[in-house]
Amino acid sequence: MTAKDHDQRRDYNKQVLREADLDPDPIRQFQSWFDEAESSGLVEPGAMVLATATPSGAPSARVVLLRRTDPRGFTFFTNYDSRKGRELAANPRATLVSYWAELERQVRIEGVIEQLDSADSDAYFGRRPRGSQISAWASPQSDVVTDRETLEQRLTEVEARFGDGEIPRPPNWGGYRLVPDLIEFWQGRESRLHDRLCYRLTKGAWTIERLAP
Repeated sequence: MTAKDHDQRRDYNKQVLREADLDPDPIRQFQSWFDEAESSGLVEPGAMVLATATPSGAPSARVVLLRRTDPRGFTFFTNYDSRKGRELAANPRATLVSYWAELERQVRIEGVIEQLDSADSDAYFGRRPRGSQISAWASPQSDVVTDRETLEQRLTEVEARFGDGEIPRPPNWGGYRLVPDLIEFWQGRESRLHDRLCYRLTKGAWTIERLAP
């Protein structure tokens, strides 16, 4: 395979981001941007990259879906035994990144991870489509499986096990909340001179800094 450069360029000129535009609370500011992304008709505006790392610093990243934003932080759900679950158990710090290309915006969120209590995870699991509930039981997430047929056989076994009855939450599946201590808002600007405004939590209060692009 020969090397191929990726030299496509586009300028960003849709909006600007000034300090005076910001809400003093970064979570309210995030919700404002998220609402704009949602009302713009974007596909999966809640899709976020979740970056984790082992205690030795080996990173990994994947896309998860943001399921709740509240004053405490940002919530997503997954299998506790997955690679991300194992890494979060060993090193409970993570980063979330939202990127809304059509709005030329990005949000980067760093913080501490805490596991939701059983009641919160049960409540969310109960609202999931039945097919998703069955898959949560059937999939040994991140484990090596022989082939697709193995997964489908496990699915059939779970369907037979629960029949038409209620499906409880698997004990190894539930929610996490990222409690932020840094949130950066990025707005694309012309000639790569982007706006980057960063909230940092210092002694219980948020301060705002402008970062060079």
